[in-house]
Amino acid sequence: MAALIQSALVVGGGFSGMSAAIELRKRGIAVDLVEIDPHWRNYGAGISIGGPTLRAFRTLGILERFLDEGYACDGLDIFSPEGVLLTQVPTPRIAGDEVPGSGAVMRPVLAKILADATRASGTDVRLGCTVSALEQDADGVTVDFSDGSRGRYDLLIGADGLYSGLRERLLPDAPKPRYSGQGVWRAVLPRPASVTRTMLWVGNHLKIGLNPVSRDEMYLFVNEDRPVNDLVPPEEFLTRLKALLDPFTAPEVRNARAMLDEHSLVIFRPLEGLLVEQPWYRGRTVLIGDAVHATTPHLASGACIGIEDAIVLAEELENASSLTAALESFQQRRWERCRLVVENSMRLGEIEINGGDKAEHMRIMHASFAALAQPI
Repeated sequence: MAALIQSALVVGGGFSGMSAAIELRKRGIAVDLVEIDPHWRNYGAGISIGGPTLRAFRTLGILERFLDEGYACDGLDIFSPEGVLLTQVPTPRIAGDEVPGSGAVMRPVLAKILADATRASGTDVRLGCTVSALEQDADGVTVDFSDGSRGRYDLLIGADGLYSGLRERLLPDAPKPRYSGQGVWRAVLPRPASVTRTMLWVGNHLKIGLNPVSRDEMYLFVNEDRPVNDLVPPEEFLTRLKALLDPFTAPEVRNARAMLDEHSLVIFRPLEGLLVEQPWYRGRTVLIGDAVHATTPHLASGACIGIEDAIVLAEELENASSLTAALESFQQRRWERCRLVVENSMRLGEIEINGGDKAEHMRIMHASFAALAQPI
């Protein structure tokens, strides 16, 4: 069946926006993508990748390149601060029998993979540009751009992130991003041969992880309870991160601490979340990704559910009988899955902050991964 629309504007060149452009172009839809950053940068160290994300990569057509430039593995090990194994969490091979169930990649590497695929799809990418005004009618959306130009489209897709300007315009009563009470530290380090899959060490008010991101590198991440979301001066990042690792005596953590230096790309950010009640669309404008369901990283699924949004939206535009029906079906397919990720991730953080029931923590992780393994 022919798609319901002939043209679309994607606002935001992050993972969700690029994925939407790729999937719409597969269906013959003309796509413009605008990204406000003139350099199309993606900040950060590593990003953990689960089996559902790998399945989405296969749909997008980037799985082989990810497997070549990132790192894929099976399973997750959780330890005490001293290195005693507490539990092992399986990661089913849901992207195919030959594809490991999880992995990780450097964020800029994944961004480059998706950017290359976006350009190769025939999407018209415009950098240093965003929407300054829009007007909708029954037949389309007229857009004024920040560079002074104007365009008209059948559909506008807002993928402009946690602090979405389009959300503010379309859904002024939507909730604001909520600070979770935790912050995350990340750094990039050489990968020892002993680190072959994700490893977590869980202490009081602190969780440390190591995850391979390539054949030669891994990233270190530390979730820290921080009751107050105060500013951390960048010049203190390295010293503070090393101090956080001091109480952990597990050999792998001690080794990671010893390798930290000014070349480790240490970064810090507060963890925030957001879940917007439906509807996620108004007329011919729809929001996807972090603009409507931003999550903390406890289930390593934030990028996944945003990319899945793009895939499902494109499918519904291809198969539904009307645009309204497509957007309604998109919402119905996405709500429970996105709610689960946002709310369960928040709950995992609460348990860590409050020193809560570790058995509940494990149950939530196992149940969440099982649910996410289901078809989208």
